[in-house]
Amino acid sequence: MNLLLLVRLRKSPDEIAKGLALGVLVGMTPTFGFQMIIAVFLAFLLRENRIAALVGVWVTNPLTAPIIYALEYESGRLLLGMEHARLPAEFSFAAFKSLGFEVLLPLSVGSIIYGFLCASLTYALTLRLIPIVKTIRISRWPRPRRPF
Repeated sequence: MNLLLLVRLRKSPDEIAKGLALGVLVGMTPTFGFQMIIAVFLAFLLRENRIAALVGVWVTNPLTAPIIYALEYESGRLLLGMEHARLPAEFSFAAFKSLGFEVLLPLSVGSIIYGFLCASLTYALTLRLIPIVKTIRISRWPRPRRPF
């Protein structure tokens, strides 16, 4: 459905590709729950295609988010030379506050790297694929004919 929506947009492949890449960039950040709002806001500010940005955000969904965030966390942790975050022995606000930094910093570093990498790939692939896909005839749902 999302591909169909992108193909039927009456925009240039460059406009669609930039909007989709922006959405993928935002989708790779650890802002789960706010990604659609952030993507529309940035697309509005940068004057990019808002619909394509919304579609791109769905790169992280309930099925892919655990895998993507785990990969980003591990990559960020390795780049920063940090140890694995350990669950605190006590359940206090201060203990979870320190745990948040141990998780959020590597996750943010990893999301920046993977976000720009995936957004660049998305832009390049979309720019080349949209003209090809637009030539394919996609029929609409059959509608019952009304008698005159």
